[in-house]
Amino acid sequence: MRTFIGGQEAVSANDFVELALGTPIELWLGVEGESEEERAARLDAARDILAENPTLPDDVCRVAAEVIEAYAPELFNVIPIGRPPVGARRRARSRKGAAA
Repeated sequence: MRTFIGGQEAVSANDFVELALGTPIELWLGVEGESEEERAARLDAARDILAENPTLPDDVCRVAAEVIEAYAPELFNVIPIGRPPVGARRRARSRKGAAA
């Protein structure tokens, strides 16, 4: 299955997140080995983006919830398990014989 966001194809999970957010994921999560100066600049940029787009966190949560709902079986490899018949539990617990 191919996924397109805004006319661009998302070929990996990171592409999907970046296209959905409209910003690189590293802006929000940081990168390994970044200096304090780089971190401060990254956080300033993130604050500016949030100030210009106050609904971004809610929008991201909504999109994530929709994706999880739509693809939950594939994401979590969920296999529905049926309930055993009502009488099955009772029969399994019964023991024959007398206590000594």
